[in-house]
Amino acid sequence: MTDILLKENEKIEDLQCKGLRIIQNKKWFCFGMDAVLLANYCELKKGSKVIDLGTGTGIIPLILYAKKDISLAIGVEIQPEVAEMADRSIKLNNLEDKIKILNIDLKEITNHLEPYSFDAVVSNPPYKLYNSGIKNPSDQKAISRHEVMCTLEDVIKNASKLLKQYGKFYMIHRPDRLVDIMCLLREYKLEPKKIRFIHPKVNEKPNMVIIQASKNGNKELKFDPPLYVYDENGSFSPEIHTIYNEES
Repeated sequence: MTDILLKENEKIEDLQCKGLRIIQNKKWFCFGMDAVLLANYCELKKGSKVIDLGTGTGIIPLILYAKKDISLAIGVEIQPEVAEMADRSIKLNNLEDKIKILNIDLKEITNHLEPYSFDAVVSNPPYKLYNSGIKNPSDQKAISRHEVMCTLEDVIKNASKLLKQYGKFYMIHRPDRLVDIMCLLREYKLEPKKIRFIHPKVNEKPNMVIIQASKNGNKELKFDPPLYVYDENGSFSPEIHTIYNEES
């Protein structure tokens, strides 16, 4: 591992997966379970070329490298400070030949990357609308949580521009945006293929949904079994333990 100088409020966390580590800033929006669940859900062929729109700390490219045997992952992040921190995490793990961090606006992505050249696009975008309780639009947490710098449509439209024919798009979002998501996927030629709802516990309503879509795919939608995060005792469910490479 390469030694990396940490900045104020930063720490290094062990991902407990192939010895990988990641830099986190406790005052910013640190990665959560949603990013881990999304990366784990991706079905990627060996040697796939993948791009993560709104990569934040770079957690999704790191997990995809560790678990999916990809050839290249590109993380796109508009916030300069966050992109720079993610880039240091890549250097910390000596993965510069496998993972690239681009500090660009995803709405201008085809000015920087070749269209229709990726096998998969992944995104854990901001969940909340711009006008839903935002307090400081320049704050890193606000940008990560609210549609300040990009909208749901921006993410889906540009994912479609990047994907090869029948390439896969994976996104995690909130169930209350599901109608918007489905309409936009169809509009931009991304056919919904699989859905999985994530519930805090059995008998509780879902609070996250993961969707797989295919570029110009056939019309056939399948529903995966629900994923429950906690069991009746408040401990992580066996499947969550498995995803995190822990023994239940």
